[in-house]
Amino acid sequence: MHRPPSLILASQSPYKRRLFGRLGIDFEAKSPAIDERRRDGESAPEMARRLAIEKAQALAADHPDAFIIGSDQVIALEEQLFQKPGTPQRAIDQLQKLQGKTHRLINSVALYPGEETITHSTTVYEMVMRPLSIDQIQSYVAEDNPIDCAGSYRIESAGIRLFEATRGDDPTAIEGIPLTRVWTLLLKAGWPNG
Repeated sequence: MHRPPSLILASQSPYKRRLFGRLGIDFEAKSPAIDERRRDGESAPEMARRLAIEKAQALAADHPDAFIIGSDQVIALEEQLFQKPGTPQRAIDQLQKLQGKTHRLINSVALYPGEETITHSTTVYEMVMRPLSIDQIQSYVAEDNPIDCAGSYRIESAGIRLFEATRGDDPTAIEGIPLTRVWTLLLKAGWPNG
């Protein structure tokens, strides 16, 4: 019986690892070493796509026979991009900018299937955040501590209360990686028959 190739998620994020586990297939998680800074003139979708591809490619040399999934999530309010805040105060600052507005959550995934050409897919969610007072924002940040989340919210936790609506085609994209897109890329590349 032909054994399928190994599958690697190019991320050490505990959120992405837990989410990826919902696919019910064996995989390893490895951290890619890449520069994640935005390039001059780069749009949010271009940045998400480039970083997803670079993450998959970064592990390809050491794992030439593996299927490698890279992904990246970018939060954009018009042309302003939001990263992981790192501190409670920066999370509060980000949420003050996002509250009462609609921002885009852009997720790209890329698949390096062994010796084949890399493929990718991007999905965009519109995130409609409620108008929030500073007290509501501070209370939320104290409760959920979203300092390691792009955009300063955990949609899979209490952060869901911050939103009036979300519009997109794969709810797992909001949590960090669009699993329907991942599975589609894997099937098109011949997984699990390798």
